[in-house]
Amino acid sequence: MSIYLAIAFVIGGPILVYLLLSRRQKYVAPPGTFPESYREILLKDVPFYARLDATGKTLFEEKMWRFLSRTRITGVNATVQDVDKVYIAASAIIPIYGFKDWEYNNLAEVLLYPESFSHDFGQTGDGRNTLGVVGEGPLQRIMVLSQHELRQAFLNRTSKENTAIHEFVHLIDKSDGSVDGIPEFFVDRQYVKPWVQLIHKEIRKILDNRSDIDPYGATNEAEFFAVVSEYFFERPDLLELKHPELYQLLTEVFNQQPAEEARQDKI
Repeated sequence: MSIYLAIAFVIGGPILVYLLLSRRQKYVAPPGTFPESYREILLKDVPFYARLDATGKTLFEEKMWRFLSRTRITGVNATVQDVDKVYIAASAIIPIYGFKDWEYNNLAEVLLYPESFSHDFGQTGDGRNTLGVVGEGPLQRIMVLSQHELRQAFLNRTSKENTAIHEFVHLIDKSDGSVDGIPEFFVDRQYVKPWVQLIHKEIRKILDNRSDIDPYGATNEAEFFAVVSEYFFERPDLLELKHPELYQLLTEVFNQQPAEEARQDKI
């Protein structure tokens, strides 16, 4: 979820500085070539990558490698393993795969916490219900993720949820200057009005308990966009079946047809 981390910084500044500076692992840039071990993880755990043809797989790896060369992945009371790097980078590339040369210029570092955390980044005690956030104010260009939730998203093949993809979609949304559920850099002007109208229509259905979309999507337009994007990439077949209009508009937003690609993979 996107929240004003600047508030947390002001309220819990000393704690936050300690977490961000004192307990982080040293950053190590990736080596020069894409490791075979990363490729094995992708083939085993990332269906989006596995169903690409040879050319597509190479492109995906190149995009991942550029992301990893530009973005620190740092453990805070957590040990960052290769599987975490692969899952984070894959989550970053999946939403932007349909766009040539687009990169996350609004992200410098991903902080990985072992479990969920509180709004002021506490890792113990009550109120630890946050799974991921993107930073604001003093914490611009930083994302925080739960390591447990990151891994679970790729191990559960039937879920419609993926916290890391959710947060990267917030960054895509934010790329035009505001997190408002309308990624203007990606949506042709002709689709903006239908997209906004559909968001409000679907939020009403969620509030009326007439939708299988995660209720968190009814929080606001930005959260709806992130939540339904998780659904789009995790279960495109189901989204197309239950929400064809929404699915079609998202194919225009992301320049991808994941349901069609999934069908071709089954042939």
